[in-house]
Amino acid sequence: MPKLVLFNKPYNVLCQFTDNDEKQASNRENLSDYLSIEKVYPAGRLDRDSEGLLLLTDSGTLQHQIAHPKHNKEKSYWVQVDGAINKQAMKLLKKGVQLKDGLTLPAKARIINEPKLWPRTPAVRFRKDIPTSWIELTISEGKNRQVRRMTAAVGFPTLRLIRHRIGEWCLNDLQPGKYTILTIAKGNT
Repeated sequence: MPKLVLFNKPYNVLCQFTDNDEKQASNRENLSDYLSIEKVYPAGRLDRDSEGLLLLTDSGTLQHQIAHPKHNKEKSYWVQVDGAINKQAMKLLKKGVQLKDGLTLPAKARIINEPKLWPRTPAVRFRKDIPTSWIELTISEGKNRQVRRMTAAVGFPTLRLIRHRIGEWCLNDLQPGKYTILTIAKGNT
């Protein structure tokens, strides 16, 4: 039966097991610093400056079902944005945002209270005179750095980005750098 690893990827960790940039290799953490499970591969990606849920599996079929855009797996993010986000920006996120590589699909978006999270190192910049807001954004496509580009396009750049759900799998209480392993019955994806 396929193995599925739910991993809470910390900030500043590469979403791969080796660092291909020889100039940076000695300084950049990657998945091998946290996972010693053999023959599992990421199902999708999460940028180095993003945190949260990353799924890994030993099944090519399951990896495809999770990561390929045609399967429309929803991904939900908690996003801290720069400024007090307004209804107009939220409406645009829900409608779809025009980016350089095209219009995004409509997203689910709502303003939320700051989630109970672990501290981030380094901490997100703090500016006394400029508030921040938290939103939950759910998308079903995966353009490169899409959430960050969407919030910037509506005038509220992302300060912190945490993916907390992919399809039916959630972070729950999983702490940064920790993982849990599930066994998936065939046909249960």
